[in-house]
Amino acid sequence: MQAMAENPEKRLKSGDMNRVHTPTRRGAVAAGLAAAALSGFGRTAAAASGYDAALSRAAALDQLHALVIADRQTVLAAKAFRGPALDRPANVKSVSKSIVALLTGIAIDQGILPGPAARLGDIAPRLIPTGADPRAADITIADLLTLRAGLQRTSGANYGGWVASRDWVADALARPFVADPGARFLYSTGTTHVLGAVLAERSGQSLLQLARDWLGAPLDITVPAWTRDPQGRYMGGNNMALAPLALARLGQSLLNGGAWQGRQVVPSGWLAQSWTARTRSPFSRHDYGYGWFLTDLAGTRVAYARGYGGQMLYVAPDRGLTVAVTSDPTRPARSAGYAGTLNRLVTETVLSG
Repeated sequence: MQAMAENPEKRLKSGDMNRVHTPTRRGAVAAGLAAAALSGFGRTAAAASGYDAALSRAAALDQLHALVIADRQTVLAAKAFRGPALDRPANVKSVSKSIVALLTGIAIDQGILPGPAARLGDIAPRLIPTGADPRAADITIADLLTLRAGLQRTSGANYGGWVASRDWVADALARPFVADPGARFLYSTGTTHVLGAVLAERSGQSLLQLARDWLGAPLDITVPAWTRDPQGRYMGGNNMALAPLALARLGQSLLNGGAWQGRQVVPSGWLAQSWTARTRSPFSRHDYGYGWFLTDLAGTRVAYARGYGGQMLYVAPDRGLTVAVTSDPTRPARSAGYAGTLNRLVTETVLSG
């Protein structure tokens, strides 16, 4: 996946990368399950028997930092082998795209956005820079969610130039069109950053505040501040931070149809829409919905969020299982490399049998 070439820690000169993104605890965390229990992350299985193979294989992957396996209510196995502890925030990179997609669904449910078909020119015209191609106004919320804006990508080789620009939203929308809006999948963090800017524009709240109010508070998880653009907008699509256990709790709520402890957090209908295949990644060859990759692992349908370096959140509703993985955020994780290794780990040690 070309998008996996992003490495903002080395290139970013503007914004305020929160210090929690830098690993603060080295070495193995021997009492992973105990840490989960002490962190208040719900019921925790007394033993990880049944998932010993998963933990053993995870321990052998020097790029992998933490692994959490959970069902709808219980943390079944959890261990941090290196990097931040289970209850400490880790940079989840482009998992942020899936989180922004969830926030979009909540915004639509609350009437802040009209719906996926809404055009940028109608709902946030002030974001479109003077001189932009007229087609920029025709980009829809659905186009942004599915990474089909049609604009030249801001990821991969273009990422450094994009984050060095004076206005990330304007730069993304002023780029030349390489396809018509809605035509094809073009993985681009700038596309999701525009979506985040739309959410902020329409709600009158920062993306950080929305994430804290709509996900952090109801799930009782911490959402630290993360990178901002030169205009002060929180980055949509990259560099959010969540603790491994918090990431797993998000997955647990999705297993429960978007609910947690009797409260509907994400509209269940939005999950159905998000996990409907709408395009396909030319890199992983997996389907893509509204901010989520979709594939079959071990004969079961899985929706997953993916970030540079191997930050992953797998959700398998039919099996009632979710798996959160955090990894070294400075090393690549290509579909044919480390990301594929993680897919096999989940397939062979969690979902099989």
